[in-house]
Amino acid sequence: MKAIIRQATPQDAEEIQAIYEPVVQDSVISFEIDPPSAQEIRKRMAAIQQRFPWLVCEIDGKVAGYVYASPHHERAAYRWSSNVSVYIHQDYHRRGIGRALYTSLFALLKLQGFYNLYAGVTLPNEGSVGLHESMGFEPVGTYRNVGHKFGAWHDVGWWALTLRPHDAQPAAPFPAPSLQGSMEWQAAIDEGRAHLAPAGL
Repeated sequence: MKAIIRQATPQDAEEIQAIYEPVVQDSVISFEIDPPSAQEIRKRMAAIQQRFPWLVCEIDGKVAGYVYASPHHERAAYRWSSNVSVYIHQDYHRRGIGRALYTSLFALLKLQGFYNLYAGVTLPNEGSVGLHESMGFEPVGTYRNVGHKFGAWHDVGWWALTLRPHDAQPAAPFPAPSLQGSMEWQAAIDEGRAHLAPAGL
Protein backbone atom coordinates (compact mmCIF):
# COMPACT_ATOMS: atom_id res chain seq x y z
CA MET A 1 0.00 0.00 0.00
CA LYS A 2 1.09 3.55 -0.70
CA ALA A 3 0.26 6.05 2.04
CA ILE A 4 0.98 9.78 2.03
CA ILE A 5 0.05 12.81 4.10
CA ARG A 6 -0.50 15.99 2.13
CA GLN A 7 -2.31 19.29 2.06
CA ALA A 8 -6.00 18.85 1.22
CA THR A 9 -7.25 20.26 -2.09
CA PRO A 10 -10.76 21.18 -3.31
CA GLN A 11 -10.79 17.91 -5.25
CA ASP A 12 -10.81 16.03 -1.92
CA ALA A 13 -14.12 17.56 -0.82
CA GLU A 14 -16.31 14.65 -1.95
CA GLU A 15 -14.25 12.07 -0.08
CA ILE A 16 -14.02 14.29 2.99
CA GLN A 17 -17.77 14.76 2.90
CA ALA A 18 -18.26 10.99 2.69
CA ILE A 19 -16.14 10.52 5.83
CA TYR A 20 -17.95 13.26 7.74
CA GLU A 21 -21.55 12.48 6.75
CA PRO A 22 -22.02 9.37 8.92
CA VAL A 23 -20.38 11.18 11.85
CA VAL A 24 -23.18 13.75 11.63
CA GLN A 25 -26.01 11.37 10.81
CA ASP A 26 -25.21 8.48 13.12
CA SER A 27 -23.31 9.85 16.13
CA VAL A 28 -22.97 12.71 18.60
CA ILE A 29 -19.28 13.13 17.78
CA SER A 30 -20.38 16.14 15.74
CA PHE A 31 -23.12 18.45 16.98
CA GLU A 32 -24.18 19.28 13.44
CA ILE A 33 -27.63 17.94 12.60
CA ASP A 34 -27.62 18.01 8.79
CA PRO A 35 -24.51 16.77 6.95
CA PRO A 36 -22.90 19.51 4.85
CA SER A 37 -22.64 19.02 1.11
CA ALA A 38 -19.34 18.63 -0.73
CA GLN A 39 -19.76 22.20 -1.94
CA GLU A 40 -20.10 23.40 1.65
CA ILE A 41 -17.02 21.38 2.61
CA ARG A 42 -15.07 23.16 -0.14
CA LYS A 43 -16.16 26.52 1.27
CA ARG A 44 -15.08 25.52 4.76
CA MET A 45 -11.73 24.27 3.50
CA ALA A 46 -11.07 27.50 1.63
CA ALA A 47 -11.86 29.56 4.73
CA ILE A 48 -9.76 27.42 7.07
CA GLN A 49 -6.77 27.25 4.72
CA GLN A 50 -6.37 31.01 4.68
CA ARG A 51 -4.83 30.65 8.16
CA PHE A 52 -4.50 26.98 9.11
CA PRO A 53 -3.45 23.61 7.68
CA TRP A 54 -5.99 21.06 6.47
CA LEU A 55 -4.35 17.70 5.73
CA VAL A 56 -5.46 14.35 4.36
CA CYS A 57 -3.98 10.88 4.61
CA GLU A 58 -4.25 9.24 1.21
CA ILE A 59 -3.90 5.47 0.91
CA ASP A 60 -3.67 4.02 -2.59
CA GLY A 61 -5.35 7.13 -3.96
CA LYS A 62 -8.21 7.14 -1.42
CA VAL A 63 -8.66 9.69 1.38
CA ALA A 64 -8.55 7.58 4.56
CA GLY A 65 -8.74 10.47 7.01
CA TYR A 66 -8.32 14.19 7.44
CA VAL A 67 -7.30 16.69 10.06
CA TYR A 68 -7.44 20.46 10.39
CA ALA A 69 -6.97 23.33 12.80
CA SER A 70 -9.29 26.27 13.40
CA PRO A 71 -9.46 29.36 15.63
CA HIS A 72 -10.03 28.67 19.31
CA HIS A 73 -11.83 32.01 19.45
CA GLU A 74 -11.79 34.99 17.12
CA ARG A 75 -10.79 37.74 19.58
CA ALA A 76 -7.21 38.90 19.02
CA ALA A 77 -5.72 37.73 22.31
CA TYR A 78 -6.63 34.13 21.42
CA ARG A 79 -4.65 34.11 18.18
CA TRP A 80 -1.87 31.87 19.58
CA SER A 81 -4.42 29.14 20.35
CA SER A 82 -6.10 26.73 17.97
CA ASN A 83 -8.72 23.99 18.03
CA VAL A 84 -7.88 20.73 16.26
CA SER A 85 -10.08 18.00 14.78
CA VAL A 86 -9.41 14.63 13.16
CA TYR A 87 -11.75 12.27 11.30
CA ILE A 88 -10.90 8.80 9.99
CA HIS A 89 -12.84 6.74 7.44
CA GLN A 90 -14.60 3.85 9.17
CA ASP A 91 -12.60 1.34 7.09
CA TYR A 92 -9.29 2.67 8.45
CA HIS A 93 -9.82 2.90 12.20
CA ARG A 94 -7.07 1.71 14.58
CA ARG A 95 -4.33 1.83 11.99
CA GLY A 96 -2.34 4.77 13.32
CA ILE A 97 -3.77 7.28 10.85
CA GLY A 98 -5.11 9.66 13.48
CA ARG A 99 -1.75 9.79 15.25
CA ALA A 100 0.06 10.26 11.95
CA LEU A 101 -2.18 13.12 10.85
CA TYR A 102 -2.02 14.82 14.24
CA THR A 103 1.78 14.52 14.32
CA SER A 104 2.03 16.33 10.98
CA LEU A 105 -0.57 18.93 11.93
CA PHE A 106 1.04 19.76 15.27
CA ALA A 107 4.47 20.14 13.65
CA LEU A 108 2.95 22.59 11.15
CA LEU A 109 1.16 24.57 13.84
CA LYS A 110 4.36 24.82 15.87
CA LEU A 111 6.19 26.03 12.75
CA GLN A 112 3.50 28.68 12.30
CA GLY A 113 4.06 29.93 15.84
CA PHE A 114 1.07 28.57 17.76
CA TYR A 115 1.36 27.83 21.47
CA ASN A 116 -1.83 26.12 22.61
CA LEU A 117 -4.02 23.42 21.07
CA TYR A 118 -7.49 22.41 22.24
CA ALA A 119 -9.76 19.49 21.39
CA GLY A 120 -13.40 19.07 22.34
CA VAL A 121 -14.75 15.50 22.70
CA THR A 122 -18.40 14.56 23.13
CA LEU A 123 -18.50 12.16 26.08
CA PRO A 124 -18.19 9.26 26.42
CA ASN A 125 -15.68 8.51 23.67
CA GLU A 126 -12.85 6.30 24.91
CA GLY A 127 -11.16 6.13 21.50
CA SER A 128 -10.91 9.88 21.04
CA VAL A 129 -9.89 10.49 24.64
CA GLY A 130 -7.22 7.80 24.30
CA LEU A 131 -5.84 9.29 21.09
CA HIS A 132 -5.65 12.83 22.47
CA GLU A 133 -4.08 11.80 25.76
CA SER A 134 -1.55 9.63 23.91
CA MET A 135 -0.58 12.77 21.97
CA GLY A 136 0.08 14.65 25.21
CA PHE A 137 -3.25 16.40 25.74
CA GLU A 138 -4.45 16.90 29.31
CA PRO A 139 -8.08 17.33 30.42
CA VAL A 140 -8.98 20.88 31.39
CA GLY A 141 -12.73 20.74 31.98
CA THR A 142 -16.17 19.59 30.89
CA TYR A 143 -19.15 21.48 29.53
CA ARG A 144 -22.09 19.67 31.16
CA ASN A 145 -25.21 19.08 29.04
CA VAL A 146 -23.98 21.60 26.47
CA GLY A 147 -25.51 19.97 23.38
CA HIS A 148 -28.84 18.29 22.63
CA LYS A 149 -28.97 15.71 19.84
CA PHE A 150 -30.90 12.48 19.24
CA GLY A 151 -33.26 13.29 22.11
CA ALA A 152 -30.62 13.61 24.82
CA TRP A 153 -28.25 16.13 26.39
CA HIS A 154 -24.52 15.54 25.98
CA ASP A 155 -21.36 16.63 27.79
CA VAL A 156 -18.26 17.84 25.96
CA GLY A 157 -14.86 17.40 27.57
CA TRP A 158 -11.97 19.68 26.65
CA TRP A 159 -8.33 18.68 26.38
CA ALA A 160 -5.30 20.97 25.99
CA LEU A 161 -1.77 20.59 24.64
CA THR A 162 1.05 23.13 24.97
CA LEU A 163 3.30 23.19 21.89
CA ARG A 164 6.09 25.38 23.29
CA PRO A 165 7.06 27.42 26.35
CA HIS A 166 5.05 30.62 26.62
CA ASP A 167 7.14 33.67 25.69
CA ALA A 168 6.37 36.97 27.37
CA GLN A 169 6.21 38.75 23.99
CA PRO A 170 5.12 36.16 21.41
CA ALA A 171 5.25 36.94 17.70
CA ALA A 172 1.98 36.59 15.83
CA PRO A 173 1.54 33.20 14.15
CA PHE A 174 2.33 32.99 10.45
CA PRO A 175 -0.64 32.24 8.16
CA ALA A 176 -0.35 28.80 6.62
CA PRO A 177 -0.09 29.99 2.97
CA SER A 178 3.03 32.02 3.77
CA LEU A 179 4.93 28.85 4.70
CA GLN A 180 3.51 26.31 2.25
CA GLY A 181 6.01 25.00 -0.26
CA SER A 182 8.99 25.58 2.01
CA MET A 183 11.36 22.79 3.00
CA GLU A 184 10.38 23.33 6.63
CA TRP A 185 6.70 22.94 5.80
CA GLN A 186 7.26 19.67 3.96
CA ALA A 187 9.52 18.37 6.70
CA ALA A 188 6.79 19.05 9.25
CA ILE A 189 4.23 17.15 7.15
CA ASP A 190 6.66 14.26 6.78
CA GLU A 191 6.95 13.87 10.57
CA GLY A 192 3.63 12.05 10.59
CA ARG A 193 4.60 9.45 8.01
CA ALA A 194 6.69 7.49 10.51
CA HIS A 195 3.50 6.63 12.38
CA LEU A 196 1.99 4.98 9.31
CA ALA A 197 4.60 2.23 9.15
CA PRO A 198 3.48 0.34 12.30
CA ALA A 199 -0.04 0.20 10.86
CA GLY A 200 1.17 -1.82 7.88
CA LEU A 201 0.70 1.08 5.51
